[in-house]
Amino acid sequence: MNSKTAGSAQDGPSESVKTATGFFSIGICGGTNETNMGTLWRSAFIYGATQVFTVGARYKPQSTDTAKTWRHIPLVHYRDIDDLVAHLPRSCPLVGIELDERSECISQHRHFDRSCYLLGAEDRGLTNRQRERCHALVQLPGEHSLNVAAAGTVVMHDRWSKQQSLDS
Repeated sequence: MNSKTAGSAQDGPSESVKTATGFFSIGICGGTNETNMGTLWRSAFIYGATQVFTVGARYKPQSTDTAKTWRHIPLVHYRDIDDLVAHLPRSCPLVGIELDERSECISQHRHFDRSCYLLGAEDRGLTNRQRERCHALVQLPGEHSLNVAAAGTVVMHDRWSKQQSLDS
């Protein structure tokens, strides 16, 4: 669906997110799979993210983007977690998405107006140091990890869905 022609919340997330306050970005730390990054990038575009990013990416970027989202939402590369934290926008908390005893369940999480969501690598998640740099930790239900692109999409959908409740 073309978001320029969307008319209501029932038409999908892209149009509705435009009315929300704040902004968000989402990215993968130490990602190993270009297909996962491409899928996350497309979902981020659909759900109204202002930016996608990688931190210490371990893959060769390839085009898996049939929607040409690079025309609409930038992909930024950070050297490491310190580089990302140094470049966070003002008053924008870093929210780690990770199975961790300190994590808040996403169903209870109130999304900040401005957020930078950080997902861990497909093969190892977020390191302890990366978790320590986060202002908040959130986890999805269950005891096992989802595919990183799927997990990111769930987080963005949760943000969108809760925003719809506030706008109603």
